Amino acid sequence: MPDTLPPSLAAAARAGAARLPQIAILGATGAVGHALLESLESRGFPVGGLRLLASPRSAGQRLPFRGQEITVEALGEDSFKGIDLAFFSAGATLSRQSAPLARAAGAVVVDNSSAFRMDPAVPLVVPEVNAAALAGHAGLIANPNCVAAIATVALAPLHRALPIRRLSMATYQAASGAGAAAMAELEQATAAALRGEAFTPRVLPHPYAFNLFSHNATMDPETGHNGEELKVVAETRRIMGLPELPIGITCIRVPVLRAHAMAITLEFDEPMAPERARALLEAAPGLRVVDDAAANHYPMPVEASGREEVLVGRIRRDLGDPSGRSLAIFVVGDQLLKGAALNAVQIAELVLRG
Repeated sequence: MPDTLPPSLAAAARAGAARLPQIAILGATGAVGHALLESLESRGFPVGGLRLLASPRSAGQRLPFRGQEITVEALGEDSFKGIDLAFFSAGATLSRQSAPLARAAGAVVVDNSSAFRMDPAVPLVVPEVNAAALAGHAGLIANPNCVAAIATVALAPLHRALPIRRLSMATYQAASGAGAAAMAELEQATAAALRGEAFTPRVLPHPYAFNLFSHNATMDPETGHNGEELKVVAETRRIMGLPELPIGITCIRVPVLRAHAMAITLEFDEPMAPERARALLEAAPGLRVVDDAAANHYPMPVEASGREEVLVGRIRRDLGDPSGRSLAIFVVGDQLLKGAALNAVQIAELVLRG
């Protein structure tokens, strides 16, 4: 029996028992927490028991799961006792504080924050791309940044066929990336704008209705890039196993509720025909090609929202590269699903399979 299973489940498996795993979700009341519950339910994930954890102010809320309502508990020192798998989605600071407690209790942690993503001892995993990185994990697995997770699902099958030598990306990121409060602010600001009323933003730094602006992550004065852009570069390189890959990127926040979009230009070692790229993408797991030029129908956030698949289209030669080595594609994926909750659940599925 592989030693990457939670200890209690590994013991049960060795004994021939069929005990279902005990699951915890830290950050259960947030947007990603809700999406985790939806993904566990929609994918039929085996759950023997479910513990929902949040801050004291959220304790007592009741969330639906498989026809029942489960009461949210306040996080405490004993919250992970008896837990086999813990999903964390409550921010980097709380993840750093709580991961040792969960691991000491025998749980495997799948963490959705930025806390451990660049720790060389912690696998950073997108199952369609680098599932092998899970081998020998030490009870802690990092879930990537939403843009990196969505983008690499489309990049990996092309890179396997013909090495990528450079990327240029522009992202159009939805309110969901900033959490449930930002989604609510977008709705409120839009309603106010349609009524002709003033609205003062509280969650994001700029007016959000009918507007777009540079991603609100902290700016690095030395590079001129914000923290989101630097995270996408570092994590994409790590997931793809390409530590020196040149990546140019601009991340923009757009007035879309959920599903991030990105325009990506890929330069390969050799020319790649659009037809070959399309065939590779159509055959790849986790992707759906939406590329109907006659109908001007390409990936859109409204069609990606709520879908497990990443949508990819606008597959064409880059006219800015006369060598023929560059292609342009447009990728859209649900930030709350493949960009967060779904990817975490897929990781947990692999953990349970051993």
